[in-house]
Amino acid sequence: MEYKLIRSETYQEGAVQKIILNSPKANVLEAAMLGEINAVLDDLLNHKELKLLVFEGEGKHFSFGASVPEHTKENAAMMLKAFHEMFFKLIRLAVPTMAVVRGQCLGGGMELALFCNFIFADATARFGQPEIVLGVFPPPASVMLSLKVGQSYADDLALTGRSVDAAEALRIGLARISEEGQDAWEAADKWIAQHILPKSASSLRIANKAVRMNFFRRVLEDLPRMEGLYLKELMESHDANEGINAFIAKRKPEWKNE
Repeated sequence: MEYKLIRSETYQEGAVQKIILNSPKANVLEAAMLGEINAVLDDLLNHKELKLLVFEGEGKHFSFGASVPEHTKENAAMMLKAFHEMFFKLIRLAVPTMAVVRGQCLGGGMELALFCNFIFADATARFGQPEIVLGVFPPPASVMLSLKVGQSYADDLALTGRSVDAAEALRIGLARISEEGQDAWEAADKWIAQHILPKSASSLRIANKAVRMNFFRRVLEDLPRMEGLYLKELMESHDANEGINAFIAKRKPEWKNE
């Protein structure tokens, strides 16, 4: 299959697979890109030598997030289905995952990084869930944030929409940060060589299922509930639609608090 919005690259004789979001500068996780990612994940199901799946963004930024125009009321169900299917496929794959983050890692981009076992970032990285600024909320992050950084930071990031820099991401246990002047992939590559490559691929998958049993169960059970809350309650409200439409029109939203 020919990919237009991602690159799929194999390293270490098939032990490491990179999926590179290749639509800079924003690397927006639009439906077409998600379709390409999901196709790669389907193909990897039978790669028994695979030990680590790495997500990376081409250019200066990891990802600005999902496509806002695809979150309008008429498109939201399609978008959420494609986005959430990616997480379900990753659970079925069970291979350990890593995000290599430079620059902005926002919204759906942060949710993809959040899902990963490991995040390696450089000093330019900024993580955030700004959906509330548009009058909406992030379904995957609503499940995963508290599991990764605790309820207090989950409340903070999801309800304020603020971003955290690399230093704060390190402090709250969200990411490992490369040394000053060192690229995030350079740091990650050395860590992979030491901690992942010497291991058995089959044992890594089984161990990942074991250590993430609660994490995977919560995603499988709660993400459909979040999707229902988003579509049946949030998108039936005035303000959620106003926030999305105002962003698209590049104007300030006019909230009615309903």
